[in-house]
Amino acid sequence: MESKRDGNDESFVLIKQGAEARVFESTFVGRRCIIKERFSKKYRHPTLDSKLVLKGLNAEARCVAKARRLGVATPVLYAVDHVMHTLTYEYIEGPSVKDIFLVFGLVGVDEEQMVDIATQIGNAIGKLHDGGLVHGDLTTSNMLLRSAADQLVLIDFGLSFTSTLPEDKAVDLYVLERALLSMHSSCGDVMDRILAAYRKSSKQWSSTLNKLAQVRQRGRKRTMLG
Repeated sequence: MESKRDGNDESFVLIKQGAEARVFESTFVGRRCIIKERFSKKYRHPTLDSKLVLKGLNAEARCVAKARRLGVATPVLYAVDHVMHTLTYEYIEGPSVKDIFLVFGLVGVDEEQMVDIATQIGNAIGKLHDGGLVHGDLTTSNMLLRSAADQLVLIDFGLSFTSTLPEDKAVDLYVLERALLSMHSSCGDVMDRILAAYRKSSKQWSSTLNKLAQVRQRGRKRTMLG
């Protein structure tokens, strides 16, 4: 699906639409890019809606910048447009971790590559959490592997927030664990490998993993109760 927006000569190809934003592929000063547009909610009062959309836009930009300062690879943020409510990001060449793991499920696990990816995931999350940043949507769809360097790149910080609470960090890990169990059960002990790397990367791993055990228990109870 391709559309022109507001008379701009550049084409915007819609590649994803979520509850809060649309994601387009386009170009920025001659470079391939991703444009994320946070859209208005018609049921909200216009003034409130505008404030909430701008708040979300600025929060995401701050979280991406903070993640990079903490040493976590993210797409470069090229521009923030407060009028069009858009964030313009570097385009990352390479597959998502989701796609790689789905291939593992079909043709068998490449043990060496899986260990490398799991280690990079654990290291990245450890750096985020020690820096007081919670991703909020840790799924394999939001992790890309840059083809040129086999480098893990985290994307979509739309639900990210700052927190030093072990509970928030534990929930972050639990979201990833549930995603792996539901989508990539054929990949075996990948979460164990991620947590092993997390322990090495994070100085505060003990309190977070203690909380993770409690979060898992609550999750099991909810499942049993339906």
